Amino acid sequence: MANAKTLIVPKGATGLLVFADGSAVFGRGFGAVGDAVGELCFNTAMTGYQEVMTDPSYAGQIVTFTFPHIGNVGTNLDDVEADLPHALGCVVRQDVTEPSNFRNVEPFDQWMKENGRIGLSGVDTRALTRMIRLKGAPNVVIAHDPEGRFDIEALANKAAAWPGLEGMDLAIEVSAKESRLWKDGVWKLGFGYGLDEAGEERPHVVAIDYGAKNNIFRNLVKAGARVTVLPATASFEQVMEQNPDGVFLSNGPGDPAATGEYAVPVIRKVLEAGKPIFGICLGHQMLALAAGAKTIKMHQGHRGANHPVKRLSDGLVEITSMNHGFAVDSDTLPANVKPTHVSLFDGSNCGIELTDRKAFSVQYHPEASPGPQDSFYLFQRFVEELK
Repeated sequence: MANAKTLIVPKGATGLLVFADGSAVFGRGFGAVGDAVGELCFNTAMTGYQEVMTDPSYAGQIVTFTFPHIGNVGTNLDDVEADLPHALGCVVRQDVTEPSNFRNVEPFDQWMKENGRIGLSGVDTRALTRMIRLKGAPNVVIAHDPEGRFDIEALANKAAAWPGLEGMDLAIEVSAKESRLWKDGVWKLGFGYGLDEAGEERPHVVAIDYGAKNNIFRNLVKAGARVTVLPATASFEQVMEQNPDGVFLSNGPGDPAATGEYAVPVIRKVLEAGKPIFGICLGHQMLALAAGAKTIKMHQGHRGANHPVKRLSDGLVEITSMNHGFAVDSDTLPANVKPTHVSLFDGSNCGIELTDRKAFSVQYHPEASPGPQDSFYLFQRFVEELK
């Protein structure tokens, strides 16, 4: 362990990352004052930092952005994926500048402060990313004090004591607390999010919310569905009370094996009832677990808006948006589950389909907020199967 007692805070440093071994990375703090402990990851997207910070899948994590110009377009009321940020904080290369975008409502650093999230600038984020790639995602504390006063030893002990994401059920913390009919349509410049005009004639999708991004529900609406959102802990009876044509399993944070303790039995009953299922990200892992496969913790995870995925049916390559630190173990897929997509970065499983049920899922986020729009067809496929 590095000797945290001997570390000297450099002049002008008002923020830092402290690792469990006592080492530290210094910079300039912004946003909220204080400290937070979580898993350090990196995201390679060039746009969408506000969507990333509010994505519930980032609960328990501190995001290192590899793109240097974070905060330059400020923040607004539309580019959010939940009611509040779920990432604990972020690490950026350059200081947050004055916003330069006609949609800006308030500067990023002010938005971070108001939402209790800590930022750290002036860090070599590429070097930090390389470290994560080589050594895996570490547990760290991010801290900000305008006076530069830090008890590094105490912060290192805090990082060392944090148990990590493995075995942690975070979906139950970020999920919707009650059922609701989804109202928003898709966003249009100058109009914002129009109200969903879905009538009773549209296929009815019950979406189980393990920590979903709002834009996922909007894309189900765009594809032609009427959407009712239920909490992660919804029972089979509560799902069926809605008389759904199909069931959607959302993205979310934490260890899928932990969430699966209560989610998998429900999904298995839905499968037995013959209801079509579509899952993404954590929902993909939930479907795999329900089918009899296993999940594993990844070395560094996949997070960004530029991840190539090969569709096995025809060899087409989709550029996708991803955010996950766990994956389905391809070696554990049972006979009735066939892989449909694989990552071209590391060959990990990115999609499955059950051969004896109307159920399929993908590891990535096909709704592209932020990210490409190569995979919207999956929403269309699901809704078409319900008609």
